[in-house]
Amino acid sequence: MPMTALTGNRVRERRLLRGLRQADVAREAGISASYLNLIEHNRRRVSGEILERLAAALGVEAAHLAEGAEGALLADLRQAAATAAPGAAPPEVGRIEELVSRFPGWADLAAHQHRRLGYLEQTVAVLSDRMAQDPHLSAALHEVLSALSSVRSTAAILAEHQEIEPEWRARFHANLHADSERMAAGAEALVAYLDAADKAGQTGVATPQEELDAWLAGRAGQWQALEAGAPEAAVATLEAEAAGLASEAARVLARSWLAQARADAVVLPMAEFAAATAQVGPDPLVLAAHFRVDVIAAFRRLALVPGAEWGVVICDGSGTLTFRHPVEGFGLPRFGAACPLWPIYTALTRPMAPVRAVVEMAGRRPRRFQTLAVCRLRHPGGAEGPQVAEAAMLVRPLAGPGDPALPVGTTCRICPRTPCPGRREPSLIVDATTR
Repeated sequence: MPMTALTGNRVRERRLLRGLRQADVAREAGISASYLNLIEHNRRRVSGEILERLAAALGVEAAHLAEGAEGALLADLRQAAATAAPGAAPPEVGRIEELVSRFPGWADLAAHQHRRLGYLEQTVAVLSDRMAQDPHLSAALHEVLSALSSVRSTAAILAEHQEIEPEWRARFHANLHADSERMAAGAEALVAYLDAADKAGQTGVATPQEELDAWLAGRAGQWQALEAGAPEAAVATLEAEAAGLASEAARVLARSWLAQARADAVVLPMAEFAAATAQVGPDPLVLAAHFRVDVIAAFRRLALVPGAEWGVVICDGSGTLTFRHPVEGFGLPRFGAACPLWPIYTALTRPMAPVRAVVEMAGRRPRRFQTLAVCRLRHPGGAEGPQVAEAAMLVRPLAGPGDPALPVGTTCRICPRTPCPGRREPSLIVDATTR
């Protein structure tokens, strides 16, 4: 284990925390006190064997003293520094290691708060999107509020008018009872809906497509059952699970998706497809030409490549996302249309002309992605029938700074970018740094 600028500081901080003298620790580790003093002041490098003995003398794992033990902590702190508001005093990034070594508790707290803030912002964004557009939640809340208004109105009449005929008073009491029952039923339905979402590990499934997406996301490791030659029992298991979806519409979508995936597996066997992808890269145009298949089929297969570090989204001519394979950092909307600046929507206006672009997703720590989008046209009813458009987009993460990127978001309702040339409506969440 190599010595770093932090290793000596860690040794010293751990020794002082234990209330031990240099001489005692040196003797336990089998080295001289003067050598330990040089180590603690970062003036000597030590071998892995001596570091192991020092760790044993201090009662800690050697990894806590060695290089990289605080790698994740340092990375989190640097990310936190990158989100500092413009105009504020810049964090002393060059002294992060000193902060970690001298005040590990404060450093860990700052990193934890940074991670928690990111999680809470993501949660707020999802819940805001849901509150604004989830039709089931909106209907449930409307029912509760409607019943509450009726109860309040009836109660006000009974409280303000003492001289009411017994017959009318009885009617008001009956109405009050019925409205309170309606409000209780609505509240129970709302709680049941939210509890069901929590148990499913989702923030709520409001449409058949959302229900299908949640089901697909939970079975990412089972798609080998759809490959040619897979045991029929494995396929039957997936089909049985699809039959257990809550809504009939979601079950129909799941059956259609499974049938399409099996058909794709016939013309694009995953073993050969994955090997070709490793050789030429995840370029759906090259792969489609190599296997002589439809380009959208190549996009669908890219989403199922084991260990893939890219995302795939497919939309129809209306812009509605019909297939989602997410990648970390690139937010996908749960309801409604996505960001109108996404290259996939540009591709809809340029059939079979590939659209490449580097985009930067909005967020506290903006992420950059390389995208490739293609649209294809179909005429299932022949020359006299309607034209059907379908577009797909590959999303690959990019590391580090680079050329200017196209600023995009998830969807206007929860995008903090202001102003934006493609904005359709005001955002529920506005980053203070953009005001």
